Amino acid sequence: MKENKMGTMEMKKLIITMAFPIMISMLVQALYNIVDSMFVSRVSEQALAAVSLCYPVQMVMIAVACGTGVGVNALLSRYLGQGKHQQANRVAGHGLVLSLFNGAIFALFGLFLAQAFLKFFTQDETILNMGISYMKICTIFSVGVFVQITYERIMQSTGNTFYNMVIQGVGALINIILDPIFIFTFDLGVAGAAYATVCGQMVAMFLGIYITNHKIKDIHITVHDLKLKAKMLMDIYRIAIPAILMQSIMSFTTIFMNMILVHFGEVAVSCFSVYFKLQQFVFMAVSGLTNALIPIVAYNYGARNKDRIIRAIKFSIILTLGMTIFGTVVFQFMPSTLLGLFDASQKMLEIGIPALKIISISFVAMGISMVLCCVFQALDHGAMSLVITILRQMVILMPLFYLFSQYYGLEMAWWAFVITEYACLMLAMYDLHHVKKTTINAL
Repeated sequence: MKENKMGTMEMKKLIITMAFPIMISMLVQALYNIVDSMFVSRVSEQALAAVSLCYPVQMVMIAVACGTGVGVNALLSRYLGQGKHQQANRVAGHGLVLSLFNGAIFALFGLFLAQAFLKFFTQDETILNMGISYMKICTIFSVGVFVQITYERIMQSTGNTFYNMVIQGVGALINIILDPIFIFTFDLGVAGAAYATVCGQMVAMFLGIYITNHKIKDIHITVHDLKLKAKMLMDIYRIAIPAILMQSIMSFTTIFMNMILVHFGEVAVSCFSVYFKLQQFVFMAVSGLTNALIPIVAYNYGARNKDRIIRAIKFSIILTLGMTIFGTVVFQFMPSTLLGLFDASQKMLEIGIPALKIISISFVAMGISMVLCCVFQALDHGAMSLVITILRQMVILMPLFYLFSQYYGLEMAWWAFVITEYACLMLAMYDLHHVKKTTINAL
């Protein structure tokens, strides 16, 4: 079989050609998240609050789906780099079975625990009822997003990221088109936003299945590949569990942030949710780059090509610097314009403008840390990524934010993000030096 381009193509061209389609698809996904919230905010401020309270659960779903996908992606790419195509097919089959299992787990959560979860944050009956409706729809039909992401990672592993862009783009565009129809024309309100979401995910899932079966020549999943093997599950989850925890931690951070911010009013909760969706325009692009970087580094790790790994890391950091600096400039000079997309009240502007300006100072450090954490995952050092992420999202950030908010007020509390990100960047650079000495140079 002809050697995969991840082992032969000039590195800058390889990263750009693989990352660009993923970036576009993720930016479309970020656009969907913003448009979705814009439509919901036009229903009522309570509707936006209800969706904001559900968002951490959606983030956990994505974390489990993407984290499992990282394990599948890295292991599959490594086997392809070693020329072990049968094992690569088995990894893909395991990923598909795991996606079905994860979808079933979250469907049960939505059916039986949605109300209990939301009651932790609000006793407002209107917000509670809208939130329960939204969460149940998104979780019961979550199999769509789990299977979709699995097939996206299979495509990334084989270097076919153009199809990845097609899948995510089509799903997000369907979502955007259906949002106003379901929310306003059919007068379904918040439930309409949820139905639009799952419709887009289901279409993307079936499109991913079709493209993989008909266009991806490196992978052929058979019934035999769907039979789970304990060793392969361990190999996948040795990489996946740190990735799942890394991405899930952001969900728990959002939950804890909501618990702190709710004391400053529901507008503060909505404001943080709006910030989080706005910053996705920057970090979805960075995530697109890291999604391409993981299979490239893993493939060349399997092929024992040290020089290509080093070139990939250096060029990815340069690209990340460009994206995060641009994002910082936009957030510094256009905060009121960004918040105005969500019909921001005067109260939201008072809270949101300082938040956007201060937190965006941390964008450069955050972006480089994301790149290095993905390098550690691809090189089988997932524990390093996990430690850095726990420090970034929980151990340093949450106590600092709470203390600053209690003693110095909400505006000062946003500086906790800046302090945390630059402290963790220094740790990530130290870990990179260690990994280069012990793992990369040993190839």
